[in-house]
Amino acid sequence: MKSRTEPSNRREQPLTPPLSSEGKGIKGERPRLIVTADDFGLHAAVNEAVEHGYRDGVLRAASLMVGAPAVADAVARAKQNPGLAVGLHLVLADGRAMLPPSRIPDLVDAQGMFNSDMVRNGIRFFFLPRVRRQLADEIRAQFEAFAATGLPLDHVNAHKHFHLHPTILSLMLRIGRQYGLRAIRLPSEPGMGPWLRPWLALMRWRMKRAGIAFNDHVFGLRHSGGMDETVMLAILQQLPDGLSEVYLHPASHGHLTASMADYRHADELAALLSPRVRDAITQRYLLCSGFSDPAAAA
Repeated sequence: MKSRTEPSNRREQPLTPPLSSEGKGIKGERPRLIVTADDFGLHAAVNEAVEHGYRDGVLRAASLMVGAPAVADAVARAKQNPGLAVGLHLVLADGRAMLPPSRIPDLVDAQGMFNSDMVRNGIRFFFLPRVRRQLADEIRAQFEAFAATGLPLDHVNAHKHFHLHPTILSLMLRIGRQYGLRAIRLPSEPGMGPWLRPWLALMRWRMKRAGIAFNDHVFGLRHSGGMDETVMLAILQQLPDGLSEVYLHPASHGHLTASMADYRHADELAALLSPRVRDAITQRYLLCSGFSDPAAAA
């Protein structure tokens, strides 16, 4: 692994992948699993971890922030590793917009940054038509930026799972269809509070109606920033039937942003590289190469 921002020139595949959709006699018999890294493009340290986790660990997918500082490096690394399934990580809170502030003045500050007040912003998205129009323009700009990379679109999710908001989901479905949207992360982790169940049920119904693929379960919400080897092994003790997505925030070092000051990024990378994690997956699950893997839709 080269610790620099330029991509490696190698075109290697991951080392001895655990289980793939090509495994014989296991399709439909084992729970299916996608392992994803979020915030691809946020920082060179994240990009290095994604490449390392894919080549030498169990990582098979990444969600790209198209407006983030290290996005060009992330795209170059993805193209050097064509088996990595890359999706769009829509940023509509706590991050930088694609459009200039003059185009979306009700969404960002003078520096083009979204704030983190998701409750207030969610109310404005729902009730103010001018804000919804700006939101639609920004979502379209992020889809266009992803399309401009030339990478196949594996999936879409929103930073901080803001696509639980029905207005954001509506715009994702309407606009995303024009850019090849086929799969969306359902942020449904076993044991979540009952107040979320109606929102999740509405999401499932709307995505089924739109013909969009989605996971049955997700893991990473409860332990966000702390998905180390111990947590990963506990999760992998018994995944539910169906398709589960485990997502992490790996990086080669910590202290990337103020909002993730307590995230243990390096420990999450170590979990992706752990032989014990690899063995747990090999023994029990069918590891899928993103939502586009035919086995994911089995």
